[in-house]
Amino acid sequence: MDLGSISPALLIASLMVASTPLLLAALGELVVERAGVLNLGVEGMMIVGAICGFATAVETGSPPLGFLAGAAGAALLSLVFAVLTQVFLANQVATGLALTLFGLGLSSLIGQGYVGIKPPGTGRLDLGPLADIPFLGRAVFSHDWMVYLSLALTVVIAWTLARTRAGLKLRAVGENHDAAHALGLHVVLTRFAAIAFGGAMAGLGGAYLSLVRVPQWTEGMTAGAGWIALAIVVFASWRAGRVLLGAYLFGGVTVLQLNLQAVGVALPVEYLSMSPYVVTILVLVIMSARRARGTAAPASLGKAFHATH
Repeated sequence: MDLGSISPALLIASLMVASTPLLLAALGELVVERAGVLNLGVEGMMIVGAICGFATAVETGSPPLGFLAGAAGAALLSLVFAVLTQVFLANQVATGLALTLFGLGLSSLIGQGYVGIKPPGTGRLDLGPLADIPFLGRAVFSHDWMVYLSLALTVVIAWTLARTRAGLKLRAVGENHDAAHALGLHVVLTRFAAIAFGGAMAGLGGAYLSLVRVPQWTEGMTAGAGWIALAIVVFASWRAGRVLLGAYLFGGVTVLQLNLQAVGVALPVEYLSMSPYVVTILVLVIMSARRARGTAAPASLGKAFHATH
C-alpha cells in the first residue's frame, strides 16, 4: 500500500468530475422540493437522461446535442409525474417510485443497441493561463464545460430562490400552497415548471455520467446516484450552497474509495465500494434526528393541492 502515489491535484480533479452529476440532479430536486413537491423518481430520470444523451451524442457526433437530449428526455418523463400528481392528485411517493422503475426499464430497452459503443469526447474548456497554474491548473482549471456550468447553476439557483420574485413565488407555493392560491398564484403551473426543471437537471446529470464520467452506456449505470441526490437535498437543509457542499462531500467519498482500492488498502473491496451508501444512510439518520427538532423543509412538501375555486 502506497498512499503517497495518490496525487492530490488529480484527486481533486476526479472529485469535481464525480460530483457534477450529483450536483446537477440535487439542484433540480432542490427546486422541485422548494415548490412543495417530493419527487422520488430522480434515479429514473437520471438513467433516462443518460441513455437519451448517449444515444443522441453517438448518432449525431455532438456531445452538446447529447446533453440537450438528455435534459429533454428526462424533462418529458418528469411531466408524466407532474400530470399524475398535480392533475390526478396521485400519491407523490408512490408515483416517484413508479417513475424510477419505469425509467430503469425504459432505459434498458432503448440502450440495447448501444452497449460497447464509445461516445464522442466532451473536450476540456480552454481557460488559457489558468490551466498552467501549478496544482490549481490541474485540479480546478482543466475540466469540461459541464463542470463549470454546474457551479454557475448553483449560484444562479441560490440567487433566484433568495432574491427574485419568481423565487419568492416558488417558495411561497412550497410553504403554504393554500395561502399562495388565495393570493392569486398559479400553484399547479408553478409546480409543473419546477418539476420539469428538476427533470431536466436530473437528465443533465445522467447524460454527464454516460458521456463524461464513465463514458459508456451500461444498464443501471446510475447505481443509486439519484437516491444520493435526494439525500443531498435533505443534508443541505434545502439550501443551494449546501447542496454544492453535499455533492462534493459524497463525490469525494466515491473518489476516495476508488483511489484506496487502486493503492491496495488492506480492506475488502466490498467495504470500500459500499462506503458512499453507508455515508448516505448515516446522513439521513442524522438529519431525521434533527427533523424531530425542526428543519428548513418546506411546510407543504409532499402534500397534494386541492384548489377550492
